[in-house]
Amino acid sequence: MAKYNPFGQIPLENREWPSKVITKAPAWCSVDLRDGNQALAVPMNVEQKLAYFDMLVKIGFKEIEVGFPSASQTEYDFLRRLIEENRIPADVTIQVLCQAREHLIKQTMECIKGAPKVIFHIYNSTSPSQRKYTFNMTKDEITKIAVEGVRLIKQLLPYAGDTKIQLEYSPESFSNTEIEYAVEICEAVQKEWQPSADNKIIFNLPTTVEYATANIYADQVEYFGKHISHRENVIISTHCHNDRGTGVAACELALLAGADRVEGCLFGNGERTGNLDIVTTAMNMYTQGIDTGLDFSNLPEITAKYIEFTDMEVPPRQPYAGALVFTAFSGSHQDAIRKAMTARRTMPADAPWDVTYIPLDPHDIGREYEEIIRINSQSGKGGAAWILEQEYGIFLPKAMHPTLGKVITEEADRRQRELSASEIYDLFNETWLKTTSPLKILDIAQTSLGENQVQCRASVLFTGETIAIGAKGNGPLDAFVSALKDTPIPSFSISAFHEHAIGSGTDTEALACVEIQLENGEKYWGCGKSPNIGHAGINAVVSAVNRIQNPEL
Repeated sequence: MAKYNPFGQIPLENREWPSKVITKAPAWCSVDLRDGNQALAVPMNVEQKLAYFDMLVKIGFKEIEVGFPSASQTEYDFLRRLIEENRIPADVTIQVLCQAREHLIKQTMECIKGAPKVIFHIYNSTSPSQRKYTFNMTKDEITKIAVEGVRLIKQLLPYAGDTKIQLEYSPESFSNTEIEYAVEICEAVQKEWQPSADNKIIFNLPTTVEYATANIYADQVEYFGKHISHRENVIISTHCHNDRGTGVAACELALLAGADRVEGCLFGNGERTGNLDIVTTAMNMYTQGIDTGLDFSNLPEITAKYIEFTDMEVPPRQPYAGALVFTAFSGSHQDAIRKAMTARRTMPADAPWDVTYIPLDPHDIGREYEEIIRINSQSGKGGAAWILEQEYGIFLPKAMHPTLGKVITEEADRRQRELSASEIYDLFNETWLKTTSPLKILDIAQTSLGENQVQCRASVLFTGETIAIGAKGNGPLDAFVSALKDTPIPSFSISAFHEHAIGSGTDTEALACVEIQLENGEKYWGCGKSPNIGHAGINAVVSAVNRIQNPEL
C-alpha cells in the first residue's frame, strides 16, 4: 500500500538481545498518577490520588511519578499534601514531570521542597514529524530546547532546598526518532547535566507511539546502550505504549536489550490503547521464578480499588486479573485441568506448578480454584464433576463423568447460558438423588442374620403400585437387589460400586454411586446419599433404576 511506509530497520550489527533471558526484575516506576490519570475521562481528585498513592506503596513501587505540579492546582496540592503529611516512605522516590520553561521549572522546584528524593522528569519531542509539523525546528534547535531546559533545572536547584534531585530526560517520540539523533540529543543532555555513578541520569526511551514490531524497539534500545557514552552513569528506562498491542512484548525485549528500568501503569491504563501493563509484565516474570519486588498476592483487591479510583474497567480476559483468565469452558481443557489438579493433591506443597492450561497458581494472586472450570453448553464430561468435587465434596467415579456431563451440557444448551455451581448441584440432586419415579421406597427394614447374612424387607411403590418385597443377601445392598427380583423391574446386576464420605463429624454422610447392567447390556448410573452407609447404596440402586430408558417404566 502506497499510503503506509514500512518502518525499516535499525543499523545494529551483532545484536545480542535475542540470546539473552530476563533473570532479574527492573526498577519499576508507576506513572498511574500522571500518565494514567491524564488519560481518564474524569481525572482523580486529591483524595483519590492519595489513596491510589498508598496502594502503589503497598504494592511495593519504589519510584512513583506523582504528577505535573506546575500544570494545575490539583496536581500542586496533591504533591504538597504528600510531603507535608509525611506520606512518602523513606525508601520511595517521587517523580515529577515538567516542561523546559523557566517559570514552570521554578514552580515545580518550590513544590517539591521538603521531599527527601525526587526524580525531575523533563522532556521534549524529537521525531521528524514533531520537528516538522509541531515545532517547525531543526535538530539543532530541538537539542537546544533540551539542553537549555536541563541548564534551567541546574540553575534553579536552590529552590528545592535539601531535596536530592535525580534527572530524567525523555526524547519524547523516541520510537520514531532517528536512532542516531536520539543518541545525539541525549549526549548533549548528559554533557550539560554531568551525571555520576552516585547520581545517574535516567534516559527514558518511550515508544510514544508503536510504529513497528517489538524487536525493532529492542534494536533501538540496544543501539542506544552501545552508543551512549559513560554508560556506567546512565539508567536506560522504557516507557512503552500499546498501539500495536505489543507493549508488554516490547518492554520484555527491551529488558533483554539492556534496559534497566520500566515505567507503566496498573492494567495498562493510558492514552489511546494504553501504557505498558505493569501487572502483566511483573507477573510474567513471577511465573519464571523471578522476585519482582511487587506484591500482587491480593490482585482482586487491587483490581477493585483500581476500578473504584479510575472508573475504568478490567476486561474479563485481561491477563492475570480478568474474571475469566483462570476459567475453562472447553471440555478438553476442563478434563486436562481436572486431571492435573487431581494429581497435584498427591504432591508435596512445594512441588513446581505444572497444571495444564493454568500457568499460575490462582492462590498466588488471591484467586480461588472454583473459578477454573465453569460450565456452559461447550463444556465436557469432566467439568461438572470438577465443580461437584471442589464446591460440594462429591467425587463421582470417572466412568460416570460422561453421563453427568451430558445431563449438564444439555441443560446449559437449553438455557443458552452458563450454569452456576449451585445450578449444577441442583441438577445433580434432581437427576440422581431425589428421584422417586417409577421406583420409590416407602418403608425398609434390615435384620442381621449373622455370618454376613442380612434379611431385607421393604415396601416399594413401582409405577403407582405398592409392592411388598423381601430377600436375604450378604449385605444390605445385596439383599435389597435380590428383593427387587420380585417386582416387574427389568433384571439387572451391579457392575460398579463406589462410596465415600461427605462432610465431617456429626454431619458426615455417605455418598454411593452404583452402575447397574441390564441383561441386554445397557448400563445406568445411580447415586444415593444417607447418614447410613448401607442405605446410601440402596438409594443409589433406586436412582439407577429410575434412570432406565424403558417406555414400559
